Amino acid sequence: MQFKAIRSVTLTAAVMLAAGTAAYAHHGWSWTQDGFFELKGKITAIYIGNPHATLDVDAEGEAWRVEMAPPSRTIAAGFTEEVAKVGDEVTAIGNRSVEASEKRMKAVRVIVGGKTYDVYPDRVPPA
Repeated sequence: MQFKAIRSVTLTAAVMLAAGTAAYAHHGWSWTQDGFFELKGKITAIYIGNPHATLDVDAEGEAWRVEMAPPSRTIAAGFTEEVAKVGDEVTAIGNRSVEASEKRMKAVRVIVGGKTYDVYPDRVPPA
């Protein structure tokens, strides 16, 4: 009986550690490169939801995932599902994934239809 209890506690601890590690890796900027990256393309999908708003973008035939801020912050910046649509040209400025093969970036600024949305204004590159 005691062995089962120890195994249960060990398994629970391992699951909690794995979940915490995944959450840490997802949140923040640790998965991104230093220095700014600019991506231009056409929007293929828009998602304003948790944990982060995202755009899927076709950039010269490559499918990219552009992560923005959490929904409340993205909407507060003025970016809602009504300001952009599939097929619109978009410019995203931010930090790309450190994994070179991963077509993914975290945007601090998104430009659609000539309008700029600073979803992380404290991180926007100097002009």
